[in-house]
Amino acid sequence: MYAGAAVAVDLFGHATPAGVAWLRCLGAAAVLLAWRRPPRAAWQGRRLLLAIVFGVVTAGMNVLFYEAIARLPLGTVVALEFAGPVLVAALGSRTLRDVLALVLVACGVVAIADVRIAGSFLGVAFALAAAAAWAGYILLGKRVAVDGDGIDSLAIGFAAATVVLSPLALGTGELWTSPRMLLLGVGVGVLSTVVPYALDQVVLRRLGQARFAVLLALLPVTAGVMGFLLLGQVPSVPEALGTLAVVAGVALRSRDGAERAAGVEPPG
Repeated sequence: MYAGAAVAVDLFGHATPAGVAWLRCLGAAAVLLAWRRPPRAAWQGRRLLLAIVFGVVTAGMNVLFYEAIARLPLGTVVALEFAGPVLVAALGSRTLRDVLALVLVACGVVAIADVRIAGSFLGVAFALAAAAAWAGYILLGKRVAVDGDGIDSLAIGFAAATVVLSPLALGTGELWTSPRMLLLGVGVGVLSTVVPYALDQVVLRRLGQARFAVLLALLPVTAGVMGFLLLGQVPSVPEALGTLAVVAGVALRSRDGAERAAGVEPPG
């Protein structure tokens, strides 16, 4: 996912961030539809409506995310965006350990935001809006995985989102003049959408949405590593500490979830 994001950042000099996000959506829809070829039943009734809403929310999340990483380092954005999965995990919080985990995450997000808000308030706003959309992605993704057609619904959802968000295509102008850049844009759709979101559907079918949310704890670290290796983005000390606090808080909450799954009631 974040290897694809690093490629997307390189395209921002030739298209708007929202335009790159739309091209990612188009590429993902084309690959998913060619791969899955959803049956007629998947295009009807409540399943179709659920798929469309899921696709538009997910594509909207990607647009907000790209607008954020156009203004802030990749690792910083993901750490801020991680407030979304934490909110989902918090919906099932019942113990003192849950509360401590949420406090750690909140402190981490505040530490990162405090560093960056002076430099790019808009970037922080986009990242937090993406966090809200990420929470919606998890909640809707669970319904799609269980009640819908899983990856088939993902294909239909991105096809619908490509149409709904088609005005953003106006920001892709220069990409269409270069087969290489166009191929990179479609490649971002495969790397950042087709592979990770298809795997998400497999995992969501087997796990509850709260446990799925806490399993995303590695994402801020992964994003930070990719940002450093591929984009040369070195986090400041407060940002690094904030990211570690986010990961530590989610890991604490994840341990709680693992104990419950094993039938062990955690203390506190």
